[in-house]
Amino acid sequence: MTAGVATARDQSMVALARAWIRDRPLVALFVLLAVLVLVLQIVQPGIVTPNWVSSTLRFAIPLAIIAACQTLTMLTGGIDLSVAVVASMAAYVMATTVSDVGWLAACLIALLPAALVGFVNGIGVGFFRVHPLIMTISMSLVVSGAVNVYSRANITGGTHVPPEIAWLGGQTLFGFLPNSLLLFVPLAALILFGLRRFGYGRLLYAVGDNETASRLAGVRVSWVLLVLYLISGILAGVAGLLYAGVIGSATGRLVDPYLLPSVAAVVIGGTSIFGGRGGYAGTIVGALILTVLTTLLNVLGAPEATRQILFGAIILAVAAAYTRITEEA
Repeated sequence: MTAGVATARDQSMVALARAWIRDRPLVALFVLLAVLVLVLQIVQPGIVTPNWVSSTLRFAIPLAIIAACQTLTMLTGGIDLSVAVVASMAAYVMATTVSDVGWLAACLIALLPAALVGFVNGIGVGFFRVHPLIMTISMSLVVSGAVNVYSRANITGGTHVPPEIAWLGGQTLFGFLPNSLLLFVPLAALILFGLRRFGYGRLLYAVGDNETASRLAGVRVSWVLLVLYLISGILAGVAGLLYAGVIGSATGRLVDPYLLPSVAAVVIGGTSIFGGRGGYAGTIVGALILTVLTTLLNVLGAPEATRQILFGAIILAVAAAYTRITEEA
């Protein structure tokens, strides 16, 4: 009898712990982030300095912006696998036109094809009912081919990242705060506030939770998805420009390594791949976690193949554990 009571009490405590974590998912993410930073400090004592924090933020911010595309699309039950190619395209177009038109005009010109790709994705997903996975991966192939054609036509033109973009992406305020925070903080605040307070943000949750019910309630789902993928394309373009400033160069495949981490950051951050649940705050912490994890693997000196295996395994383990805790609570 006593054993049964103890077992029931233990199960009750586990259920309460899961419920507490479910209601406060950011706490678990920050704990995981702190553990990774601690392990990194143990593996290489003295690495965690203000300069290291600044460098980590500089690389995490473009990832967080690309992951914002995935967060918004996953809230509707979709995904955007064209974001990395679009980001690379925007960076490359900017770097090849800046000498002729100046940095501001070059950035605007670079965002135009990014917006166009998002618009086409939105038309395909929203109006022609093409599955987001198929639509966006097809567009990524189209864009990749177009960038190759463009690069061959521009073979004598060269690329150049303007000082303004390099300042924004690669330099710091007060010696340790990345300048990119000047762009990211307002952008992140707009996304966080918009998802909870704007009518369009609530529509994304409604469509992801039950698209059929949303249609019956009078929501123009096709237009919601069109605007969604248009926003995703523009955000991807912005991330590409910023990442070019971080790296100091631009190529047609510059941002390709960020594609899968952008999806992983969203999953780790607690957004459901089936739509209707999640948010951007967890995604931001997820991007930080993956950036610190990458640093840890580099410090350990893991070969590229080993890093990929460990990176994927840890992402799967963390995502599975977090999903189990939050969904079974």
